[in-house]
Amino acid sequence: MVTATMRVRDVAAQSPARARREVPWLAVVAAVYAVVQLAVVVPHMGGGLLWDESVYASQVDPHRPAAFFSAPRSRGISYLVAPVVAATSSVVALRVVLALLSAVALYAVFRVWGPLVGRGTAALAALLFSGLWITQISGSQVMPNLWVALGAVAAVGWFLRAPAEPRARWWLAAAVAGITLLRMPDGGWLGLPLLAAAVCVRRWRPALPALLGGLALGAAPWVAEAYARFGGVGARLRASSATEGGMVPQLNVGTTLRSLNGPLLCRPCQVPLRHPELTLWWLALPLLAAAAVAVAVRDHRAGRGRALSATVLPVVCAASMAVPYLLLIDYSAPRFLLPAYALLALPLAALAARAPRAARSPVPVAALGLVLALQLGSQYAVLTDTTRQAAATAERYQRAAAGLRALGLRPPCLVAGPRALPIGYAAGCASAQVSGNNTSTTASALLRRAAHEPTAVFGHAPGHGLPSLRARGWTRHTLPGTGLRVYVAPVSGRAERPGQR
Repeated sequence: MVTATMRVRDVAAQSPARARREVPWLAVVAAVYAVVQLAVVVPHMGGGLLWDESVYASQVDPHRPAAFFSAPRSRGISYLVAPVVAATSSVVALRVVLALLSAVALYAVFRVWGPLVGRGTAALAALLFSGLWITQISGSQVMPNLWVALGAVAAVGWFLRAPAEPRARWWLAAAVAGITLLRMPDGGWLGLPLLAAAVCVRRWRPALPALLGGLALGAAPWVAEAYARFGGVGARLRASSATEGGMVPQLNVGTTLRSLNGPLLCRPCQVPLRHPELTLWWLALPLLAAAAVAVAVRDHRAGRGRALSATVLPVVCAASMAVPYLLLIDYSAPRFLLPAYALLALPLAALAARAPRAARSPVPVAALGLVLALQLGSQYAVLTDTTRQAAATAERYQRAAAGLRALGLRPPCLVAGPRALPIGYAAGCASAQVSGNNTSTTASALLRRAAHEPTAVFGHAPGHGLPSLRARGWTRHTLPGTGLRVYVAPVSGRAERPGQR
């Protein structure tokens, strides 16, 4: 009896020490995620922003005119980067801050799942998600999709914890509001299964006010802008559909498969499948998710394992958030499915963690380790290739902006035509379009404005919304190092600015 008591005391005395010695794997994963971004992505992306990044950053940049903000966009990512953009004009500094912030957010959102699936499984899920090339390249970009994905992980986790933890409802409301502020449609697609679960399952009903409040709070700016700029919510939704090419039921799986390993945007998506050998993981993803659900159901019936909802609800929410990108549009970008990948990482990690324990053999552990190493290695190969292409595009925009400055365009100035938005932002000029998805002015208004401020039009050809510019005295130039052709308005008739000769 005394010996047994002493052993219990020894174990109790060692428990805190063992807890202190336990490796914080989730923190390690988040730190490695930050290091990969800072070492591989940020140094090679150059000092420029890509097209969509320029649009979002310009909305809060105090030193540059705001680019046209189309109907489908939401302003959440602009609010997120506003303090950095206000403090510095350095794109590198902006990317460093976002890389560090995304790593902290990765740690925070997957930590929510520790009490639900275990800390080790949560860390493995974070590794599976952060190891994807699109996750690594998105962390330092001024784009909303990664932040929507991280918010979705937090929202579903807090939803599951809401019945037992009253404070979880406040975090749930905050997460849902943040997602909806970042991308209003994504907030709605996530809200659908969560609202259905809250209505149908009694123990989740206390989360219903938090869900509704978060959705309303996050959608409020989008709705207000809909009435201010588009004539109402219905008009903005119709404009959004037109911008997206018509959101109607259509199977978009083939387009999605062709863009999985790049390019960053596939529109129109006529490129061949890149790295087909690396597509196996993506094709296996739905099968692995189904296997995770089947195993969770079996364990639930046998009275073992964790709550069934911790596996099923992430899968259902992932499927819901993938619907618009797989079934409603005709183009694709790898970042579109980031929320689905983040949510599916949780049941996949639980399935992977369970397999070695069930087999009770070192062989499955070694096999899983090999598969994981191959997956991370293949993702790194795609990351370096895609980063190089993105950097070349950003560098082309920077060279075009330098070419415009060499031709005499200085703020305030105006740039129009294809690629006008990112090049105009890089040059410090306003941008405008007379046709296409980003139409923001008319041809006559553009020509009137060109009479009073330096103006350039890229790649102009008669019949594309403007009359012949050569006939109006505009001069044609080819910008060095870009292959881009630009027409520059004549200087006569402009009001001379102080110091201009």
